Amino acid sequence: MDKTTLILHVDSPDAPEIKTVAEILKNGGTAAIPTETVYGLAANALSAEAAAKIFVAKGRPADNPLIVHISHISQLGDIVSEIPETAVKLAESFWPGPLTIILPKQPHIPEIVTAGLDTVAVRMPSHPIAHALIEQAGIPLAAPSANRSGRPSPTSWRHCVEDLDGRVDAILCADDSDIGVESTVITLATPVPKVLRPGGITVEQLRSVLGEVEVDSAVLNELAPDAVAASPGMKYKHYAPKASVIIVDADTNAYIDFVNSKADEGAFALCFEEDVPHINIPCVVCGTAEDESTYAHALFTALRELDEKGAVTAYARKPSSDGVGLAVYNRLLRAAAFNIIKP
Repeated sequence: MDKTTLILHVDSPDAPEIKTVAEILKNGGTAAIPTETVYGLAANALSAEAAAKIFVAKGRPADNPLIVHISHISQLGDIVSEIPETAVKLAESFWPGPLTIILPKQPHIPEIVTAGLDTVAVRMPSHPIAHALIEQAGIPLAAPSANRSGRPSPTSWRHCVEDLDGRVDAILCADDSDIGVESTVITLATPVPKVLRPGGITVEQLRSVLGEVEVDSAVLNELAPDAVAASPGMKYKHYAPKASVIIVDADTNAYIDFVNSKADEGAFALCFEEDVPHINIPCVVCGTAEDESTYAHALFTALRELDEKGAVTAYARKPSSDGVGLAVYNRLLRAAAFNIIKP
């Protein structure tokens, strides 16, 4: 694939470049766009032909569903066939924002968008440029992360250029993503609402609105090979750098002792800022131990930095599985292909 990709820089939702990209999307093209979670690769969610271009550009498996992005709650009824009270409560509490809600789909939503499922994933991004783009395009946008499939998700327009230049019609360049991990995905198509992918909206926040909320076992475990993925990010190895990632389940001292014993060529520590003075092998920092949101914000950039620095093996500190830490741990598990050691 070798097409000319427009690289367009914008600094406000009023920028004229947004109209240019809106026209590309209305005409069936593809564009990498900023959102508050990660950069997304957008196409017309109502066009099977346009959505198919996302899969080609990313090298994405066809059984991995996409998320449909809207700019106003009034659009939800055009996408889903039922809007239960639970969906209204979640939308009122967390939209616009990093929450994706799965509901029964309208018949006209293309099967390629939902991977053949009878449900569809929908969210309303809070990023002002993403919001303006959806408004100007006048269509809902299907948009997974704007990276080559399996690679770390892009939190910077530079990551999009690295992965997709020559593969998409446009890249809309703005500031780095605020949150740094993809949206939380909750399905309301089950008897009890269930989190299929953790993200910036925590399980605790969801329970404060809905009461009972379950967490799918695939959040922290491998999905069975023959199982159907109801959400993006459930089935395949994702987010992986070229380096082999190994999660180290240990307290601070045990982690430091362990990585210091790995003075092999190409061994790196993927660690907290506070660990660095005590570690004798090269380090890539992932936030601070006190604030899980910093780990989330830094994770995907850190995974790409491992490749830039030539890491062969990366020993990652296991994050907490509470709050936003659950989202970080979920992403690390997939980047590591569930390779965990406990020294």
